[in-house]
Amino acid sequence: MGDEPVGELELVHTFTGPMPTGVTVSHRGRIFVNFPQWGDEPPAAVVELRDGREVPFPDERWNSPGGVDDAQAFVSVQSVVVDPADRLWVLDTGSPMFRPTKPGGPKLVRVDLDTNEVAQVITIPPEVALPSTYLNDVRFDLRRGTGGLAYVTDSATAGPNGIIVVDLASGHSWRRLHDHPSTKAESLHGYRPMVEGRPLLERPPDGPPKPVAMGSDGIAISADGSRLYYCPLASRRWYSVSTDALADASLPDEEVADSVVDEGDKGTGSDGLESDDAGRIYLTSYEHNAVFRRLPDGQFETLVHDPRLLWPDTMSVAVDRHLYVTANQLHRQATYQGGQDRRRKPYALFRTPIDAGPVLLR
Repeated sequence: MGDEPVGELELVHTFTGPMPTGVTVSHRGRIFVNFPQWGDEPPAAVVELRDGREVPFPDERWNSPGGVDDAQAFVSVQSVVVDPADRLWVLDTGSPMFRPTKPGGPKLVRVDLDTNEVAQVITIPPEVALPSTYLNDVRFDLRRGTGGLAYVTDSATAGPNGIIVVDLASGHSWRRLHDHPSTKAESLHGYRPMVEGRPLLERPPDGPPKPVAMGSDGIAISADGSRLYYCPLASRRWYSVSTDALADASLPDEEVADSVVDEGDKGTGSDGLESDDAGRIYLTSYEHNAVFRRLPDGQFETLVHDPRLLWPDTMSVAVDRHLYVTANQLHRQATYQGGQDRRRKPYALFRTPIDAGPVLLR
């Protein structure tokens, strides 16, 4: 007998080139995907899927950086997210191969989907995006301030983790929960991740294996905008924090930390988090080839479980009432396999129906 699948999983697109991480769907159904610079040499950092083709977006120039400090091109993109006003935001780590960042690299870039042109570039200064920072994922609340706020996870593997808050009108940004325990990877004593029935460790070709050290990664905003959920990659626990506390740049760090709630054991390590307008929070499960969700009453259920979901990475709830998810075999990279690349193409983008839409805080 085999492992019984759960739920419906529809294949949207297969990737025969570099591995994707992020996906997002515009309110009119346009699908955007990104590819980080992790060694696959992607021809474009951001693409739009058009008639089965991967078209560089918004154009070739933005996908041709002149260096790791190029503020007018994508250096290494980890995430793409369409905001509640149907604008595409590109989260650029400025950190190809997880190398130290330089000013101009780490940034948020807004693309107007009516004109397909870049309308705003917000660079994150070095006191906020530290040399060690790895900008991972982003969520938006456009009701705050004059132009809204963005919340970004810093999942650094060799430096402080935390949440970065960006004022979209002024471009001003600040760090929150800097090196707070809730943002950090757990030790192997507390959590030993398993993928495809095997321990997940960084396994260099020479030398002993090391625990996965990636901190705050997945991020989702509650349907009412009051709480921001986040989780370290190397942990089965997840947490939430008051968005009022994050949004007040004058609030002492201790008061922000006081608003953190330990949301408990979610039964899996997770890469991505997502939310819908029915008050449910979605969690990818790289340990179980699955997507779980927590209901408003606190109960957990399995939305989809399928052997094809090999490392479900990023999710996007779309207005077509589907949840989109990338599966990129991240754990089969050479980093975790003693220097041998065990990924088997193609990588995949799937979707599954849900009876809800995205959270639109505007």
